[in-house]
Amino acid sequence: QVQLVESGGGLVQAGGSLRLSCAASGRTFSSYVMGWFRQAPGKEREFVAAISRTGSATLYADSVKGRFTISRDNVKNTVYLEMNSLKPEDTAVYYCAADPSFVPKRTPKDFGSWGQGTQVTVSS
Repeated sequence: QVQLVESGGGLVQAGGSLRLSCAASGRTFSSYVMGWFRQAPGKEREFVAAISRTGSATLYADSVKGRFTISRDNVKNTVYLEMNSLKPEDTAVYYCAADPSFVPKRTPKDFGSWGQGTQVTVSS
């Protein structure tokens, strides 16, 4: 398994930006599809974005497409989520996750390793 630690969350005003990072250790980082998910209070965990092992393919939820960008650095063993034009409805705990398959997916159950999460709060 791979160990994941998120950072970069915080409080930001609507329209602002944040960049989340997720540092991985353990098994070979480049052997994993990486994903970002989020969970707001009282709601189920939902898919945000995913990126293939090499970074050549990405997948986004419709709600963040055009505003968020997922990327990865396989030398630094880190995946990023650049979030722009933030909205109050983006407020949630954001989790990164690792999936040893080859194709980016949207379903949480496909991801076997999870970080502890980082809080993102967007004020109106």
